[in-house]
Amino acid sequence: MTNELKELIHSALAWQQAGKKTVLATVVHLEGSSYRRPGVRMLISETGEAEGAISGGCVEKEIIRQAQRVIQTGKPAIMNYDGRFRVGCDGIIYILLEPLFISADLMKDFDAVFAKRKTFRTESYYYPETGTFEGIGSMLFLEGTAYPLNPAFQPGQKTDQECFRQSFPPVFQLYIFGAEHDAVQLCKSADLLGWEVTVVAAPDESKSLAFFPGAQRLITPGLDRIDTSLLDEHTAVVLMSHSFHKDVQYLIALKDIKPAYMGLLGPAKRREVLIGEFLNYCADPSPEFLDQIHGPAGISIGAESASEVALSILAEILSVVRQQQPMALREKSGSIHG
Repeated sequence: MTNELKELIHSALAWQQAGKKTVLATVVHLEGSSYRRPGVRMLISETGEAEGAISGGCVEKEIIRQAQRVIQTGKPAIMNYDGRFRVGCDGIIYILLEPLFISADLMKDFDAVFAKRKTFRTESYYYPETGTFEGIGSMLFLEGTAYPLNPAFQPGQKTDQECFRQSFPPVFQLYIFGAEHDAVQLCKSADLLGWEVTVVAAPDESKSLAFFPGAQRLITPGLDRIDTSLLDEHTAVVLMSHSFHKDVQYLIALKDIKPAYMGLLGPAKRREVLIGEFLNYCADPSPEFLDQIHGPAGISIGAESASEVALSILAEILSVVRQQQPMALREKSGSIHG
């Protein structure tokens, strides 16, 4: 959700600079089950433009309609949507609609938090009932500074309000070590998930960033000059250089990192030989480093093409990060989310 909020804030600023009033819609409360959980958001302009999504498409038109009244009155409101009688989701969602204004200070600190890969949070104050209310709205907390998303909102004035709190980790990032065609497909697919993608290629590769649609960066450090300082716990790493020697050197460079996921492309036999060669250079790596390597990378879905292999790898990354065992949803009891 971090990347979704980032895109909404930047779109809101662009609409604001174009002279358009905007409303932010946030799901703050859920009774039962729904397509998505509390914390999802969408943006609506006074001209009816919309960005983001609250559901699979069933509630958005009603949100756009009710957001126009908020724009006209300048007063925040709560609406709900009962999916039990319309789409069979077996739940009722409550949505906070609030006027949104992006100040210069907010935007500066917001971008700085993303650049520093810092965690931030929001608090949304509301009543779990429909209607227009004074004193409801959201606050954005950026490195100790609180910004109301609606300048007219002052939190903490009502004691009978509910508060939805949400924490946002840094945007999830994917580091791809390799520059072949399958890396291109992995870039494209990861970008669709909102991940920040960095491609690491050897200096002898004759590729440019344009070769990797969806990637934010292409870096070509020497094998002995790889900077691992940005590879944090919100990072997935996939080694797919198709070069045994390069993958060994990459493992050596990465031996001290603890990412959210580390995958190695290729068959199990190659993995064992590669790790054996790695141990010839690093005789005493931590057991945790070796245990975290997923090789062959991906889950078994019968993948054949490069795009299918990318889907397999991304599915495994998500299952590891979300601590889920891959399975058919029809076989899962309880909620299908999480």
